[in-house]
Amino acid sequence: MSIDRDTFENTSEDELADLSVPDQVLGFLAANDDRAFKAREIASQIGVDEGAVSTALSRLKDRGLVEHKATYWAVTDDAERLDGYSGYERATALFNDQLGTEDKESWREHAPNEPHPSVEDEQ
Repeated sequence: MSIDRDTFENTSEDELADLSVPDQVLGFLAANDDRAFKAREIASQIGVDEGAVSTALSRLKDRGLVEHKATYWAVTDDAERLDGYSGYERATALFNDQLGTEDKESWREHAPNEPHPSVEDEQ
């Protein structure tokens, strides 16, 4: 996402290093990849104006990074597409710094021993 020259010249490096609205939106949706949200819910959760969130969602949809159905938005399940988006990497790094990295062994300890019924239906 580009910025104008005036912002470039008059903004500190620390302020410029903060995540953009699309990065924040994508990071939030990726952290909650098992759910879909309305734009106003996302805005409320990340503390950004709903109009800015709606614009970001539209741009992310154009890039194939989020999916939209009725009034709900969710992150794409296309991991390859997400991996190719540098903002996703920045958001993940920021969330890891703030919340810690995921412990795969901890996830495995709490995973069910049997597959979810929907998986059995597919077989």
